[in-house]
Amino acid sequence: MATWLLLRGLTRESGHWGEFPAVLAARLPGARILALDLPGNGARHHEASPPTVDAMVAACRAQLQAQGIRGPLHILAMSLGAMVAVAWAAAHPAEVAGAVLINTSFAGLSPFHRRLRPAGYPALLGVLTSRDAREREAAILRLTSARADPAVLEAWIALRRRHPVSTANALRQLAAAARFRLPARRPPLPMLVLGGRRDALVDPHCSRALAAHWQLAYAEHPGAGHDLPLDDGAWVAARIGEWLDAHAVLQHAAE
Repeated sequence: MATWLLLRGLTRESGHWGEFPAVLAARLPGARILALDLPGNGARHHEASPPTVDAMVAACRAQLQAQGIRGPLHILAMSLGAMVAVAWAAAHPAEVAGAVLINTSFAGLSPFHRRLRPAGYPALLGVLTSRDAREREAAILRLTSARADPAVLEAWIALRRRHPVSTANALRQLAAAARFRLPARRPPLPMLVLGGRRDALVDPHCSRALAAHWQLAYAEHPGAGHDLPLDDGAWVAARIGEWLDAHAVLQHAAE
């Protein structure tokens, strides 16, 4: 039974996946799908966020070990979570069977103004400074989703009130993401890169650059924003299914 680990991005938690785990499960029958919170977010919001992406990897590995979950894992991750996935695969390739990287970016590969689009700076500053849950989540939804569903906003407000992320933790996560550089060598495992053409937070050029640099499979949604699984989870699941099928065919042909 394949195990899929889902990792979110900056200040987000497992609850922000919404209906996507069920959508993915329908496309991958028999797979075990787990959503993990990074320290400082979600059920771990009371913890200090690690100062580096490598330390986030260590925290995730320790949590899985405590739960008795062993690899190799497939990791599906967004943004900061995708940086964690890449660092994990680079440091412990035997633990990762494959990775799907969504709307992410890396220092040394993409310039900062593409990694964090200048048009999003005011909204991001408001997110970091506002104490009002509705105001913060509305700003995040506008910044990350191309469709901004009101029902999603209410769900996110409830998550914010249940698991508030401190400004200090948000800044630690932002700093860790800003500093993280792409490993010199591509991890020896299959990877798929997905991007949203209407991403208002991270320029989709960053995902294209990653796919080109490491010669990875790439697909881009023409109408989705940064939170691609929210905007079109069925599309994401379909692309993953096609990628897995293609990889299985190539693997069989090589045997």
